[in-house]
Amino acid sequence: MSILSTLAGALEGAANLNPGAGSGGAAAGAGPMAGSASGALVLSQILEALRQQPGGLTSMLQSLQQGGLGHLVQSWIGTGANLPVSADQLRNALGSDWISRITRMTGLSQVQVEQHLSGVLPQIVDHLSPNGQLPQGDLSSELGSLAQRFLQR
Repeated sequence: MSILSTLAGALEGAANLNPGAGSGGAAAGAGPMAGSASGALVLSQILEALRQQPGGLTSMLQSLQQGGLGHLVQSWIGTGANLPVSADQLRNALGSDWISRITRMTGLSQVQVEQHLSGVLPQIVDHLSPNGQLPQGDLSSELGSLAQRFLQR
């Protein structure tokens, strides 16, 4: 499966999360989000925010580990199954500033952005670490090309 198909599927699943489910929410089924312009916009803004963040994805993953989500991050980097992360877990570990920036850029609600991020972030990390390790150095070019590839789809 291509990374774009996987990310589209993750967006689709995130679009169907129950906002009231809280921690541990899961995808409820297929929906129209993956093929929509708003789904592409959210994904591109998530990737752009990761690219522009000081320290990039590595810094974000460190924040998640320091926020008690190290076991989740390791599952995304490792070669096994990706453990899910809830919107609440991301908000608690990352804080609201980063998510608020994406909310402003997309015009979506914070809840919608958190749901998309919880569905897409494990897939992004997984695909950037196909051999069980993140590439060393600056990942901004990989994130930028991933966003461009998705938008050209």
